[in-house]
Amino acid sequence: MATLDKDLLAIQEMRDAVRHANIAQAAYMQFSQQQVDNIVKAVADAAFKEAERLANMAVQETGMGIPNHKKMKNEVASRDVYEDIKDLKTVGVVGFDRMKKVTEIASPFGVIAGIVPTTNPTSTAIFKTLISLKTRNGLVLSPHPYAVNCTKEALEICRVAAEKAGAPEGLLHCLTMSSMEATQQLMKHPDIHLILATGGGALVKAAYSSGKPAYGVGPGNVPAYIEKSANISKSVRQLVQSKSFDNGTICATEQSIIVDKVIAEQVLTELKKNNAYILSDEEKVKMEKLISPVPGKVNPQIVGKSAACLADSVGITVPEDTKVLVGMETMIGKNIPFSLEKLSPIFALYTVEDSTEAKQVMIDLLNIGGRGHSCSLHTENTALAEQFSIDLPVSRIVVNTLSSIGAVGGTTGLAPSFTLGCGTFGGNITSDNITARHLLNIKRMAYGIKDVEVPKPEFLVQPVVETIKAQDPTLDTAVVQQIVDQVLKQITLQNK
Repeated sequence: MATLDKDLLAIQEMRDAVRHANIAQAAYMQFSQQQVDNIVKAVADAAFKEAERLANMAVQETGMGIPNHKKMKNEVASRDVYEDIKDLKTVGVVGFDRMKKVTEIASPFGVIAGIVPTTNPTSTAIFKTLISLKTRNGLVLSPHPYAVNCTKEALEICRVAAEKAGAPEGLLHCLTMSSMEATQQLMKHPDIHLILATGGGALVKAAYSSGKPAYGVGPGNVPAYIEKSANISKSVRQLVQSKSFDNGTICATEQSIIVDKVIAEQVLTELKKNNAYILSDEEKVKMEKLISPVPGKVNPQIVGKSAACLADSVGITVPEDTKVLVGMETMIGKNIPFSLEKLSPIFALYTVEDSTEAKQVMIDLLNIGGRGHSCSLHTENTALAEQFSIDLPVSRIVVNTLSSIGAVGGTTGLAPSFTLGCGTFGGNITSDNITARHLLNIKRMAYGIKDVEVPKPEFLVQPVVETIKAQDPTLDTAVVQQIVDQVLKQITLQNK
């Protein structure tokens, strides 16, 4: 018996998933706000309950991150996202302006293709499921090849809970055969109505090139500036906590520290107190080769690995409790490994004369990767924070907090989200933290509130006479004028 080609099987699985999701979504369109909200709550509760088990599965399958940190991500993706969207109206009339007599009506997109990264495979799946269900959309997830099982399990927990709460069968799907061809065809499928892409640059580009509406997000290369007025001990503690959180796998995690020269020694002392290891020049060269064996490209093998593991892999001896590795840097560029987005607990540290130089260093870092994403400021100077926010080409400026958790809404008032838009700075359609409101069409019914009088057409006689004379110069001008006047008089009588 002939064995079917793996890609063909994957494509058939994808087509079946899209077909079933569309059938179920058509039924889900008829659900009331109360029915939808009951389903969303049931799914959020189920996912929150399984946060720890899913975290362990993710670390075991991908080899990335820290279990109890991934548990926190799962909790944010379930509980915090739910709390943020629970009161949002997404069914029927959702707004009415009495003065302008405009009624707003919510309508779902249809079926969404969700691309899920290997760095946050379960939390992203939970998040995309909740915001899709809240807006009466169907969902087909395409997991990363290295995270198929944990992503599938996260979706399965959500699916079972949703169907128990009354959701139509077939509304939620996860592809299981990890085929790039199937993912590409999913994004171009005529019955997919929106792409929600969280992942590498190539996949996001593919989403935007699919011909479909798409929310894609760019990479982060988050610079963090410790300005001289900052609370240094608190700032450094937060930076180390943020960078070591889940071994640096969140795209909003700080990648480089920029420090005013006058406080540089204090910052280095605090870094050491907080279990940071400052690399020697010799050790830094070894780490550079690990970060970027091919110039301009980050080694995927370092992503989500611990500081001790990374150091050991290049023969550097560090204390067992080391949380982050720090390399002193002066240069910025695609071929400068420490200045790239490393998605691991490795910091570059730049020393600057003042805030003017700091701002330029941050812009230069963002320009080689990360434009539009996020930046971090540690300062007590509110005017400076506001000016940096105005001047920097980023969509999120987090101040005096952990960027990794703050940018996704964990320690700030930003909308809890695992898909962070980079705006046109980074080639994205939105600079928002993507949430349920981004998955709705808003229709508007508008009554006439102003009366207008449409003026009658005005005929300019002279041009008409001149045109006729030009065609036959022998005609008498007075006769032509008389004929035109009679015609206009008849038109006027007919229009009354």
